[in-house]
Amino acid sequence: MITPARQEDFETVKNITRTTINAVYPHYYPRGAVDFFLAHHSDERIAEDISRGKVYLCYCDDNNTVGTVTVSGNEIARLFVLPEYQGHGHGGALLGFAEELIAKSYDEIVIDASLPAKPIYLRRGYKETEYNIIDTENNDHLCYDVMKKTLRTEPT
Repeated sequence: MITPARQEDFETVKNITRTTINAVYPHYYPRGAVDFFLAHHSDERIAEDISRGKVYLCYCDDNNTVGTVTVSGNEIARLFVLPEYQGHGHGGALLGFAEELIAKSYDEIVIDASLPAKPIYLRRGYKETEYNIIDTENNDHLCYDVMKKTLRTEPT
């Protein structure tokens, strides 16, 4: 089940985000990049996105909150599933939910893909459109792709 996050869900969204970043990202990125991700998903940004109705939570069958996604216009962001629940379809459910929501108003989806998530997006039909490198602390670098998926094409 996927539902909109409420203000009282702030700590849950924050916990899912930080727990997942700290558990998964160090296997793909140097410490400076991991710290950048944590700062990027700050308390202020999470709270603002919740207040604007952009954040959703995923619950599993036992009613535990297992994941979150943020949808802003035609962009998907902050898609995280707690490590112990990964590989059970929750991320795919969140992605499918976000895609359907965006498809109601847009012809294209945009996502900044982290290294661990990129294979998932490729399997779902996303294409790389841009490669980025951000310099972070300790002379570390954060590498990611901007990916897009076309939902509808105009008739020719």
